[in-house]
Amino acid sequence: MTEDRKMLEPMATVVSTALRVLLGLLTVGVVFNLVRGSWGSGNVCITDESAGSSTVPGGFTAAPGAVVGSVPQYCTETPDAVARFLDELGALPSMLLLISSLFLLHRLLQGAAREGVYTVPTASRLRLLGWWLLLGSLLARVIEANANAALLAQLAKGDDFTAGAWLGFWSFPYLAVLTGLGLLTFARITRAGTAMREDLEGVV
Repeated sequence: MTEDRKMLEPMATVVSTALRVLLGLLTVGVVFNLVRGSWGSGNVCITDESAGSSTVPGGFTAAPGAVVGSVPQYCTETPDAVARFLDELGALPSMLLLISSLFLLHRLLQGAAREGVYTVPTASRLRLLGWWLLLGSLLARVIEANANAALLAQLAKGDDFTAGAWLGFWSFPYLAVLTGLGLLTFARITRAGTAMREDLEGVV
């Protein structure tokens, strides 16, 4: 499978290195916070980007024909356990999706280099990665939007946790969804190529 291994470079090396570096940085960060005793300390802030303000912030002057707007940010120096949890949940799903997707991609490239590109296991791993990106990106955005909306409802007086509130924080993950759909398409192409190669080998 030397030719297949060559075709997968430099992607295989880049993904393997990126996965190791990311896991290393994550491990160092967790250990550092535990040693310092700073885990769960610090301010908790949330920016309400869906709301504008009619109050012009001081110290900013707009050019003629332009206006200055402001976006409210709510912070607390003494967050309770719920606020801390919601703050972490507002970013954790995307990080987990990134690490898990890199792991699945690394596994896909390793398997393709070992077994061949046009094989049934490679097509299956490609399809798994496609579905993981497609569904995982949507789920991660929903979880993060709900967490941010709930945190805003806790820190901002008069803001309630409603469907409209979390929709204000939610954005459609176009790139991840399109990438997932593309991977599912290439998985079908790979499986078709595998069947063609098996037919040719049977003829020969």
